[in-house]
Amino acid sequence: MPTDWQRALAIVAHPDDLEYGAAAAVAEWTEAGREVAYLLVTRGEAGIDGIPPEESARVREAEQIASAAVVGVHRVEFLDHRDGVIEEGVALRRDLARAIRRHRPELLITINHRETWGGRAWNTPDHRAVGRAVIDAAGDAGNRWIFPEQLGEERGESGDGGDGGDGGLEPWGGVRWVAVAASPEATHAQAVSDRSRERAVASLAEHRAYITALSDQEPAVYARDLHAQIGEGAAARFGGRACVAFELFPR
Repeated sequence: MPTDWQRALAIVAHPDDLEYGAAAAVAEWTEAGREVAYLLVTRGEAGIDGIPPEESARVREAEQIASAAVVGVHRVEFLDHRDGVIEEGVALRRDLARAIRRHRPELLITINHRETWGGRAWNTPDHRAVGRAVIDAAGDAGNRWIFPEQLGEERGESGDGGDGGDGGLEPWGGVRWVAVAASPEATHAQAVSDRSRERAVASLAEHRAYITALSDQEPAVYARDLHAQIGEGAAARFGGRACVAFELFPR
């Protein structure tokens, strides 16, 4: 993976998406002093069968904020697209372009946008829609004639540090790569330390309500077992080394 960058923005559909693998790389990057922010397109309100959507959204938002903090991410934002029925199209691209223009990242991170996870394991519509929209929005954000109504909007706190100014939104063509985690067509890998792997396990375990609905295992046990499986798969593809695999799209 490239290392000559300072700011990254991770954009995914649901709370917990980043914790299924990518969080170990995030922990590695924040430990090295890089800035990473999270943007969740939904609040995960449709993710727990036994909890009504309004309550699920509150619980999962809190779990995501706690989970991000474990790997050194303290800027977590949420959009209000509907969980389970995210619509791919201009409205989603507009929201993502606005976020990219505010955060001004050099690296965008998302998760698998392809139809399957490999073989015949079908991917969900939300993952596919958001992943493709992230790749598209990386270009939209740099073109002043796409979503020009955003230009001049207040950037807010999340936009500081891009160029040292506090002015309104401007086009941002500084995205250099989009890194797609959990892709069956991975091209690059970020080596991770034992410490980063432990932090990633703890990060996933913070999604207690969601994991309890999925599994009879304790969240910490579930998280450790799952990360062991993910880690083995990535290591097998990249020389046996502990790593997080990404499909990298240069811009």
